[in-house]
Amino acid sequence: MRFLIIFGYALLAGLPLGWLVLTSLKPVAATTSTSLLMWPGIDFIPTLAAYGDLFTGDFPRYLGSSVVIAVTSTIATVLLGTACAYGFSRFPLAGSKDWLFFILSTRFMPPLAVVAPVLVMYRMLDLPNTHLGLIILYTAFNLSLAVWLMKGFIDDIPRAFEEAALVDGYTRWQAFWRVIVPQARTGMAVTAVFCLISAWNEYGFAMTLNHVHAVTVPVWFAGLQGNVQGVPWPTIAGGVLVFVSPIIVFTVLVRKHLLRGVTFGTVKG
Repeated sequence: MRFLIIFGYALLAGLPLGWLVLTSLKPVAATTSTSLLMWPGIDFIPTLAAYGDLFTGDFPRYLGSSVVIAVTSTIATVLLGTACAYGFSRFPLAGSKDWLFFILSTRFMPPLAVVAPVLVMYRMLDLPNTHLGLIILYTAFNLSLAVWLMKGFIDDIPRAFEEAALVDGYTRWQAFWRVIVPQARTGMAVTAVFCLISAWNEYGFAMTLNHVHAVTVPVWFAGLQGNVQGVPWPTIAGGVLVFVSPIIVFTVLVRKHLLRGVTFGTVKG
């Protein structure tokens, strides 16, 4: 019974990806056919032309921009969020609960509500159409999530660990990097997944701020809708598969930490 449930869920979850694979292998005419074409070699002749168009065009440049922006902002967010969460968790800060609520409140407002002032500010600082501009923006918007997630993990790390390190002669900074950070790697992996997905898929700011240089893949996808030759569905399907692959690979690599993160702190020894 358990196998049937898991298999049924996996089949349901994999249908969109399977459809994308089929679409990426179809010729353009087959993607706009009014009849259902599903079986390669029977209903249509499979072709890799869509992937050839992807990697001989500008897609690798856009993918590189997405990688640089998303990965750099994720690393910065996780490091800053972990350090900030450590301060809230370990030091008696005046009004810490109010500060934490203020940090969380930055998630209440839709990001697109501040596009206009951000655009004006960025033009003054000459940051539009740069990798740095989106890295700073994504780091700022994801930092609140990182602080709240990491504080929960650090709260569950016994203070005795770092107290023992301080007794052994470690400085507070050394105790943080050599004791707390290794213990908090599960939380950091979970936080990194959420922050990476958020930065990887973000469209509104990327479209508004970076439409000439340092363009990301979501903006490139939107630009294909205005193609004078029609929407190239095989190219879009192939691009989507390539685009989601790094997220899938990263999630698989940290899956053990993700599973630990789900139950972290629920079992007390």
